[in-house]
Amino acid sequence: MIAIIDYGLGNLTSVAGAIEKVGHEAVITSDLQVLADADKLILPGVGAFGDGMANLRERELVEPLTEMVVGKGKPILGICLGSQLITEESDEFGAHTGLGWVPARVRRLAPTDPALRVPHVGWNDLIRTGDSVLFEELPAQPLFYFVHSHYIEAREPGIVIGECDYGSRFVGAFQHGNIYGTQFHPEKSQLDGLRLLKNFIELT
Repeated sequence: MIAIIDYGLGNLTSVAGAIEKVGHEAVITSDLQVLADADKLILPGVGAFGDGMANLRERELVEPLTEMVVGKGKPILGICLGSQLITEESDEFGAHTGLGWVPARVRRLAPTDPALRVPHVGWNDLIRTGDSVLFEELPAQPLFYFVHSHYIEAREPGIVIGECDYGSRFVGAFQHGNIYGTQFHPEKSQLDGLRLLKNFIELT
């Protein structure tokens, strides 16, 4: 069973719909028992980092999720804001502490080309920089859809499996043991995105 974590932010039904398209079922929930019983978790998200962490704390999800993911090794995929919340900290609208599951932090995009606008919205190639089960049967530079004003900066380069170039290169995807994250939205990325979701759901 795939559980999509409901913490009040994110396009949850779009993620669930994409999972159905690849032949699997997902439940949208914040119920701790359902989350504990799930085979894999997905943490989506759209919005500000501080709001996301506040919502997770308000629903008393931080400690239980940390035990499931870090303590017991349950696989999780963070999407967009969800991938950022997995990091240690963010400077979005002030200083905020994240879940701290991966050695990384979140910073505001500052493209070197003044013609490039922030937020970064649209389709971009992912430059694969590491091997991962997420990339099985995907092209060398898969195309994904991005919507974000901040980016993930890895403290340990070894966790980075894909980068995007938007004036400068930033982390597009990472893997840290059982913890996966994508800055892009696979559920909005057509065939490549669906393939990536299927790879995560079916990993063993």
